[in-house]
Amino acid sequence: MSTATLPEVDTRPESTDSTDSDEPKVFHYVRKDKIAESAVTGTHVVALCGEVFPVTRSPKPGSPVCPACKKIYEGLKPGRSGD
Repeated sequence: MSTATLPEVDTRPESTDSTDSDEPKVFHYVRKDKIAESAVTGTHVVALCGEVFPVTRSPKPGSPVCPACKKIYEGLKPGRSGD
């Protein structure tokens, strides 16, 4: 009996939010509690705009934000501290 190894599969979703350099064009708003989980386990998160992706990068101050996420975020009611 022999054992075969399956080739690794790139599971990053195709998106218009990435560039040839693998740097995202924009960053999305997602729930805070899901960011760390995704970064550690590789699970996908759902942004306010509906975009689904694994968290692979952290935004730097001044990074561009998804216009749809920003509009939705600004329309949300203020929540509890830390939400």
